[in-house]
Amino acid sequence: MEKPLKTAIIGAGIIGLYLAWKLSEKGHKVSVFEKKEKIGKEVCSGLISERILDFIPESKKLIQNKISYSLIHFPRRTLKINFSKQFFVLSHLELDNLVAGLAIEKGAKFFLKQEIKSIPEGFDEIIGCDGANSFIRHELKLPEPDFYSGIQGFLKEENYSNFVDTWPTKSGFIWKIPRGKEIEYGIFEKPKEARKILEKFLNENNINLEKINSAIIPQGLIIPLDSSITLCGDAVGLTKPWSGGGVIWGLTAADILLRTFPDFLRYKKETKNFFFLKIIFLKIVKKLIYFLGFNIPWILPKNYKIDNDFII
Repeated sequence: MEKPLKTAIIGAGIIGLYLAWKLSEKGHKVSVFEKKEKIGKEVCSGLISERILDFIPESKKLIQNKISYSLIHFPRRTLKINFSKQFFVLSHLELDNLVAGLAIEKGAKFFLKQEIKSIPEGFDEIIGCDGANSFIRHELKLPEPDFYSGIQGFLKEENYSNFVDTWPTKSGFIWKIPRGKEIEYGIFEKPKEARKILEKFLNENNINLEKINSAIIPQGLIIPLDSSITLCGDAVGLTKPWSGGGVIWGLTAADILLRTFPDFLRYKKETKNFFFLKIIFLKIVKKLIYFLGFNIPWILPKNYKIDNDFII
């Protein structure tokens, strides 16, 4: 049995909630501080690989649709990417509330409408899971990650297809996700370009979306060299370079943190060892595929299979 530690988690997103659940399960005294008045991320596609069941088996009951492959529509060639791990369409809001309930059952304490304006005192350990614009990261004077915009909207049209459509853009892509009872369109792109590119696409295809939302998507690997304060999830900028998805990567880092807790310096080392080369490699692969897809697309195979979480 580990010595119980008084631990503050800043931010009640999926990574903070997962850590609160698992640390409480180990007997630690966990307090979660969330600036919003309710739990649940609303601006997210919730397209998550079946690996989610390895972390949160209870999420199986939230599945809205299952995705087996993606069509990537370059201007002169369409590629079919088969997923070695099936993807599930989930409500991120429902997923967050599910895990919050599990954390509460294990004894975690939640404090909503609590915007943190200074690093909390009176705790043995502090974990910043406070998102792309992490206050803890700013307070520790760490560098900023790269930022992308994610914009999404919905069509009230039933669609249970088992694939997603994507259209590569300058630095990201437009997507179409069948969510069962509705269809989601959106874009992952640099902030200055995202809305303009998406509006042009929607106008050209006569698509009128409802419930349009947006969020910032960070990309980086920023973990402090500190023995009592660390970061996890979007606060680290830990999202996949080619898609901006962060749930499985964030949960993987969270498991490293749980395994090494409370040794935050070891957590930093092991997380960088696991992700650093993957991030570099995948940035290079993305640039290469985009160059070939837009310029000499016939070089690319039309049909291939990948693990969309961990290509290496």
